[in-house]
Amino acid sequence: MNPLYQGMPVSVFERMSLSAAEHDAVNLGQGFPDFGWPEPLVTEAARLLREGSNQYPPSRGLPTLRQAVADHYDRHQGLDLTPEHVLITSGATEAIAATMLALVQPGDEVIVIAPAYDAYAPLIRRAGGVVREVALRAPDWRLDAAGLRAAVTAATRLIILNNPHNPTGRLFDAAELEAVAAVAREHDLLVLSDEVWEHVLLGDARFTSLAALPGMAERTLKCGSAGKMFSLTGWKVGWLVATPELAAVVARAHQFLTFATPPNLQAAVAWGLGQDDWIVPMRSAFTRARDRMVSGLERSGYVALPAQATYFQCIDLHASGIPLDDEQFAMLAVERAGVASIPISAFSEKEPVTTMIRLCFAKRDETIDAGLAALAKARALAC
Repeated sequence: MNPLYQGMPVSVFERMSLSAAEHDAVNLGQGFPDFGWPEPLVTEAARLLREGSNQYPPSRGLPTLRQAVADHYDRHQGLDLTPEHVLITSGATEAIAATMLALVQPGDEVIVIAPAYDAYAPLIRRAGGVVREVALRAPDWRLDAAGLRAAVTAATRLIILNNPHNPTGRLFDAAELEAVAAVAREHDLLVLSDEVWEHVLLGDARFTSLAALPGMAERTLKCGSAGKMFSLTGWKVGWLVATPELAAVVARAHQFLTFATPPNLQAAVAWGLGQDDWIVPMRSAFTRARDRMVSGLERSGYVALPAQATYFQCIDLHASGIPLDDEQFAMLAVERAGVASIPISAFSEKEPVTTMIRLCFAKRDETIDAGLAALAKARALAC
């Protein structure tokens, strides 16, 4: 491998999406929706493109959007925020990158709860940090509190928690959240709480922000995403919420990454965050899509794990009678059956689970149905 590429692998999402395009396959791998956005928000963005600003906004974000984020979290999560707590970024991944570059010094250890979004580890290493994985235990994907505690050393600086959790679709329960908070408080650690799926809740699921727990507001850096909230992933409008002091430090790294995010989209998101009528229809639509996918999977003999949030559904291949590992099955499915998925092993480095794949159900009925037909074919080929 070219040494210039070391530590920067090709994303599994890019790899599988390229395979889907090559084989003209249904793409149930990459997590983008093809429905679900509020049309009035798109209309407002189009108006702002013509009538609003198209020049550099303040690096930390439009004041109107920073206020809207603060107000939104006060209404929905009981967080006591001001605009000084909010930094607007070009997507939540840029917020994560800026946090790593701002707060992680060479040799610092960062605990990653895995399976994990595949950007975390490369960004930690680019900042000079050391990745320490703590594995969730399949098939329930519960957090091992003792394992988390054992991972802390004198060099630990930060914990990364993703809740709701990608790729498993889980919501961590109160005991698990308190386990993370207790370790952070006892060892004076910061927690980067990646909460981008906070509104994509299925059925009667309920979400609690880590920052709302006792003693955690001052040590939590919360990531949010308008792209995930509004099903407009290409807008790349995200934010970081932290104490004003921490937000100011991360802002200094952000100014040398993207500097700013399109002002017209920021203004549109500010407008959207002031409306709450999109939340219930969005959740209902994704819950229905999940149920459609799960019903079809079960008819074909697949074992689907419970999904409480996100766009994602995990399948247990071995429980489904498929003897292949996740990489083998994913390649067979895309190349010979015409459907792309994501192997769960790509989300871990230390103890990868190799018996599961992840599917995205944020698709129109016809896309789901085409994917289900291809998955039925893939299972027949694999068995």
